[in-house]
Amino acid sequence: MPPVTTALVVANVAIFLIQTSLLPGLLFPFALWPIGSGAATGGQVDFQVWQLVTYGFLHGGLTHLLFNMFGLYMFGGPLEQVVGPRRFLAYYFVCVIAAGITQLLVGLAATSVYPTVGASGGVFGLLLAYAVYFPRNKLFLIFLPIPIPARIFVVIYAVVELTLGVSGAQTGVAHFAHLGGLVGGALMIAYWRGFRRR
Repeated sequence: MPPVTTALVVANVAIFLIQTSLLPGLLFPFALWPIGSGAATGGQVDFQVWQLVTYGFLHGGLTHLLFNMFGLYMFGGPLEQVVGPRRFLAYYFVCVIAAGITQLLVGLAATSVYPTVGASGGVFGLLLAYAVYFPRNKLFLIFLPIPIPARIFVVIYAVVELTLGVSGAQTGVAHFAHLGGLVGGALMIAYWRGFRRR
């Protein structure tokens, strides 16, 4: 793997080990809490700006971590080789932050208060970039084991996420944060292309 992708995977795994074995309370100050959650929790936890980055390095369990790290490895490595380490790192964090902002906006309409964790928003942004730079590469959906071109795969996955998010059929998953990562990635790629034209 290229260096930044490797460093991100190592950082996520290391923080997960710290979170689960040494400092289980790490979740409270560094997960992404909804705006105004301090009032609902008696001031125990509330949104802080740094959480827009730190939540992307925390995970809700081993399966959550493994799926995200597999996505980071699968889509991040090829993308970093195309755009270079500096651009790749900027792109990844834009996607993570865009996903977090989207989740905060959705959280304003929610009645329950719960934290968001995971690198999924960044990984979904990587998926979009992979589909842009490698549109004909074949990918597989778990529930549909046939090869699908990446550009079609990302559209199907976005529709599934939107459907699940609107319907609320799969609770406990930040579907709109995933879509926010896609949107953040799309804006970043559009910026790169506009900058190149200028």
